[in-house]
Amino acid sequence: QVQLGESGGGLVQAGDSLRLSCTYPGRAFVLATMAWFRQAPGKEREFVAAINWSGETVVYKDSLEDRFTISRNSAKNTVLLQMNSLKVEDSAVYYCAAAFAGVPNTPDKYEIWGQGTQVTVSS
Repeated sequence: QVQLGESGGGLVQAGDSLRLSCTYPGRAFVLATMAWFRQAPGKEREFVAAINWSGETVVYKDSLEDRFTISRNSAKNTVLLQMNSLKVEDSAVYYCAAAFAGVPNTPDKYEIWGQGTQVTVSS
């Protein structure tokens, strides 16, 4: 079964930065929209950001756009999420996902998922 591979999570202090990376298998994902979601304990999985196959269309959760940046390097089959000025409420498991139609912002539209990487922000 195809999976995505996330890395870059960890324990940081409020105000710090982290960069998450997601590696995808390659050819089959050239035209995929790639996205990041997050899920905190007891909460639903939440959309963070998405980027289409060309990088020309980028969508963010409104409240995160000023601190988070999504990008992709198609030559390296990676998607990055740069997170700045982290807050305690950003603590969650962050998941990478792939969709093959449009640039959706709901998890049900994404077909392939990674196992997640934990981000913990301490005060």
